[in-house]
Amino acid sequence: MFNATRLMLTLFLACFAVSANAERIRDLASIQGVRQNQLIGYGLVVGLDGTGDMTILTPYTTQSITNMLQQMGINMPATAAATMMPKNVAAVMVTASMPAFSKPGQTLDVTVSSMGNATSLSGGTLLMTPLKGGDGQVYAMAQGNLLVGGAGASAGGSKVQVNHLSVGLISAGATVERAIPTAIGQGQYIDLELRTTDFTTASRVVDAINRSFIPGTASALDGRVIQVKAPLDPDERVSFLGQVEDIEVNPAEAAAKVILNARTGSIIMNQAVTIENCAVAHGNLSVVITTTPSVSQPGPLSGGSTVVTQQSQISVKSQKGSLITLKGASLDDVVKALNAVGATPQDLLAILQAMKSAGTLKADLEII
Repeated sequence: MFNATRLMLTLFLACFAVSANAERIRDLASIQGVRQNQLIGYGLVVGLDGTGDMTILTPYTTQSITNMLQQMGINMPATAAATMMPKNVAAVMVTASMPAFSKPGQTLDVTVSSMGNATSLSGGTLLMTPLKGGDGQVYAMAQGNLLVGGAGASAGGSKVQVNHLSVGLISAGATVERAIPTAIGQGQYIDLELRTTDFTTASRVVDAINRSFIPGTASALDGRVIQVKAPLDPDERVSFLGQVEDIEVNPAEAAAKVILNARTGSIIMNQAVTIENCAVAHGNLSVVITTTPSVSQPGPLSGGSTVVTQQSQISVKSQKGSLITLKGASLDDVVKALNAVGATPQDLLAILQAMKSAGTLKADLEII
């Protein structure tokens, strides 16, 4: 009885461990052809409080205002257009993302970004702007009042600014005017595309789908694309895809990788990173230059002038670098070993690169 209870507990813990690492197929893959579409447009923001473009430096703003007025039946002389300085107008780029299956009448959020020298878009109103896709066709129209998540003030040559003032958001500011046809698969097959190419994960997804449905429902075309046989009826196909997306799969462990950001000194490592035994010597060399101005006064009745000279002192300090043995097998050990060296993030960039060259760092280095 005791052995049976212990066996059941072991199986329960094993199943719990497996399900704890499982992910749904919707988190691992996407349906081929079902994607968002980027839209872009050029427009004008009006109603600014003197924070718009200085049209002397941005002539396209003046040209845009002139073209807009002409479309409304107002013709301006060339001399008047050349001297126009509307500080309450700014030329902007409008961007939006159109989800799959969007239909005419649906609304989209749009981002409005200044492309000239406007100091702030706060309080502005975007005039009607057509948003085009990559094929040059208009798919949405945008217009509305901007919401800028910042504040600023300036006076007497002083300026205070919080957050970014040249970018604003219009919630539900665009209306879809044209739908983009989205086909779910070709014939009786649909293709699932894994977000990361991995043959092990692809094989496990195929096994999970075939276990949930009849064998032969899914087959892997390569390490990224999985072909699935789906019903032809649209309603049944949607229901089938919903069931497929909810299937849980244990993906393969991610490859060991270290991400280095050379600009900020940031270092990110995943859990698969390991190191072999190695020795690292680390030391810092600092050069300090101190310059002090010195005033030299001429003697009485000498007819000379006061001279200001610079006196510099240079000191070089070198901290002794000790040879430290690093022993690690897991991410925890790697972090503790690198902390023991006492290096700064910038120093760790060079240390990790040297460890990779020596073959002791078991991970791929990616520098961004």
